[in-house]
Amino acid sequence: MTRDEILRTVDHTLLDPCATWDEIRQICDDAVTYGTASVCIPAAYVKKAKEYVGDQMAICTVIGFSNGYSTTETKVFETRDAIQNGADEIDMVIHIGALKDGRYDTVKEEICKIKEACGSHILKVIIETCLLTEEEKIKMCQIVTEAGADFIKTSTGFSTRGATPEDVALFKAHVGPEVQIKAAGGISSFEDAERFLDLGANRLGTSRLVKIMKEKQK
Repeated sequence: MTRDEILRTVDHTLLDPCATWDEIRQICDDAVTYGTASVCIPAAYVKKAKEYVGDQMAICTVIGFSNGYSTTETKVFETRDAIQNGADEIDMVIHIGALKDGRYDTVKEEICKIKEACGSHILKVIIETCLLTEEEKIKMCQIVTEAGADFIKTSTGFSTRGATPEDVALFKAHVGPEVQIKAAGGISSFEDAERFLDLGANRLGTSRLVKIMKEKQK
């Protein structure tokens, strides 16, 4: 794959709690320049960012971030608010404790409600693979498929580790044919990116690839 092709799969991401508007505006500019799939930013900046980029770039934001243990009602409100403010894509964090309790219907119902709130907008479900057993990861592939979400996503990037090739391969083997895969966290080179894409990822959550392109042009 060419670097341009890889960049078209990237959600160019800035979720640092200290992120300023100037920094958000810069990643929006960079995303447009390098043709990424979207920018993934905190919900507080969605409205301003969408007004800034218009139709030039998709705006993605995160819900229940980063621990996932907000109530379902809170997550649904966050989702509706984000979409009203101009978000094109939603990345939600599951309630990991509910999964570990074996309350699979609760986890599925929450995803279904958030998907309903999304309407035609893309929903990606973050399951935080580094905190799960292999059995739990496989179960989440089933739940995400049954709930009708668009993507299953490996990681928030704020826990003990990010995406691994093994997790992406596991997703590919167990999700339904309509569910796409997002690898996020720890993708630091174009070689890493291409490996994840070859294993079945459709999107990549990273800021590093655009930084590499900018450094190359200095």
